[in-house]
Amino acid sequence: MQTSAAPTPPNGNRPDPSRIEQLCVERGLKMTGQRRLIARVLSEAEDHPDVEELYRRASALDARISVATVYRTVRLLEEKGIVERRDFGGGRARFDPTDRGHHHHLIDVDSGKVIEFEDADFERVARAIAERLGFTLIGQRLELFGRRPEEAPPARPGRKRR
Repeated sequence: MQTSAAPTPPNGNRPDPSRIEQLCVERGLKMTGQRRLIARVLSEAEDHPDVEELYRRASALDARISVATVYRTVRLLEEKGIVERRDFGGGRARFDPTDRGHHHHLIDVDSGKVIEFEDADFERVARAIAERLGFTLIGQRLELFGRRPEEAPPARPGRKRR
């Protein structure tokens, strides 16, 4: 299988390794040019892309990359604990780099937008529930699904509201 390198910047030097590329190297993964590119796209993502979106972003930078390569790379990154698979609804797994630290998600079911948040009160409640049930909490994740309430339409001029 032939691999292609990530695009080289105009100065001829390879870009600094992305944070996900650094994790790959630390965990013993061989870094091909295409894996570097996928790692960079994941590192720069501010959302939680699915594989198809990762492929679109990567192929915009290097048209030689295949969707199969993206699928294989994401599976490998998941096996190595570099990304976590998330199910936010919609029928497609999305991916969250593990180096973002502990956080939770609120998913807008209408727009699909995912909001990351931390909440110390929730952390305390989760520990208390585990202790009450006789467990020591070693981890947890919270995914909330919500909808913003519709705003009432503005009153029409000249009409009284009852």
